[in-house]
Amino acid sequence: MSQRDLKEAFVSNLSGTSLQEVGLGTFISPLCLINRGLLLILYQQAKGTFPLPLPLISHLLLDFSVLVLPLVVSCTVLSGLLHQVIASLALVAACVFCCIRRTDGRPSTRHSKTTVGTFLLSHVQFNHVPFVTVFRVLVNVKTAISILAVDFSVFPRRYAKTETYGTGVMDFGVGAYVFANALVCPEARRKNISGSKMNHIKKQLLSVWPLVVLGMVRLVSVKMTDYQEHVTEYGVHWNFFFTLAIVRVVASTLLAILPVSQSWVCSLLISGIYQLTLETSGLKAFIVHNNDREKDFLHANKEGIFSVVGYVAIYMAGVQVGLYVMQPRSQVKEWLKVLLNLLLGSVVLYAALYTCQTLVEPVSRRLSNLPFFLWSVAQSMFFLSCLGIADMVLLFSKRTSGSHFVPSSWNLHEKQSDSNKKTGEIDRFCLLQAVSRNQLLFFLLANVMTGLTNSVVDTLGCSSSFSVCVLLTYMFMNCFVICGLHHCGITVKFW
Repeated sequence: MSQRDLKEAFVSNLSGTSLQEVGLGTFISPLCLINRGLLLILYQQAKGTFPLPLPLISHLLLDFSVLVLPLVVSCTVLSGLLHQVIASLALVAACVFCCIRRTDGRPSTRHSKTTVGTFLLSHVQFNHVPFVTVFRVLVNVKTAISILAVDFSVFPRRYAKTETYGTGVMDFGVGAYVFANALVCPEARRKNISGSKMNHIKKQLLSVWPLVVLGMVRLVSVKMTDYQEHVTEYGVHWNFFFTLAIVRVVASTLLAILPVSQSWVCSLLISGIYQLTLETSGLKAFIVHNNDREKDFLHANKEGIFSVVGYVAIYMAGVQVGLYVMQPRSQVKEWLKVLLNLLLGSVVLYAALYTCQTLVEPVSRRLSNLPFFLWSVAQSMFFLSCLGIADMVLLFSKRTSGSHFVPSSWNLHEKQSDSNKKTGEIDRFCLLQAVSRNQLLFFLLANVMTGLTNSVVDTLGCSSSFSVCVLLTYMFMNCFVICGLHHCGITVKFW
């Protein structure tokens, strides 16, 4: 077999991991976020100054070490020790929090109930929702790690995309990426449609041209370089850029016609009718059957074309969650209620998923069926709520310590006027803000760097330690470029 065939076989015919392991891995990022914030608070208390010395380099190294490195090692050399990794991160957070309380020179609060009660009634900045931004960024970062890591043997095969049925970590990543885009779309942010609905639809058609161009560039480059392809992922000519473009146009058209507030009903109807079609027609057998790809474009790209239906359903559900989360609220207790409702919604959807998997069929990213829709939305809501809880922990720590300069995190409303300038300065050195500023560029850069790395490194023959070093170098280069652009105030957007 050629090297190309070996690499294709390496990512084919996989069955994924358990729902429990995917859910367990969710806790790593929020704990990393808490640790980064607590370390910054501790530094502010100890030194009384901020930002760190040589801020561009030092903040990048801190963010990379605390936010990115744990994600890389937890999906490679430490993938079999997730419980220990999570316990270690939680222990570090607890120790740093204790240090903050001991370092705090202010008189200790005697009545903890009063402190918590006052915190719940506190007002936060309501002009942005930090955990939504962090969710979108971390989905992007995890995607960047996975698309290269999957080519190394140190990356567990159970985390890679499944062939037909199963729940791989990368399967969730695709659904989460679509969900993340929906959270902040104009409809979710209640932006009014200017002009007629037809003009709005035309505008959306024009707005996705960068995705179409990127999809064409990827298609041409893959075919010209004879790069390895997992054909059953999207098809012979299709790729994820085309899926993102079609989903955006279809969803925008539906949202221009139907009430945005009822997008959850639309998402359930789309996914339910699609599942019914799969069960009562020959569509399922048509998609899964692999011996007819040379007939025409539809046969060659059936996975990519028909899976769009499921992704549209996920997008519509993401719009509904975005509508709810992005509502203006000020009090801490109101946001805690939001996080509780997100958790409750996730539990309900997981119960529906269990029923579907028992009575209908398992999760299938390839088919983008009803169980895949339920799993993607349920796990996304769970991840979003965990990041929100992490942000609340940081907000409480900032309130009790008197330190307020933690990037990509809420501030108390009464401190807003005092800290706006300083917070803006700190955000210039924040990796999360840098990726948020140029998310599509970061995704594109990761794809280009993945191709380059595969062309110069024998990914299948690398040792575990060398593989991790390559992955860390690759991620650091991506982060360094994106942070440099952010520090210079450059937003790469030409559409």
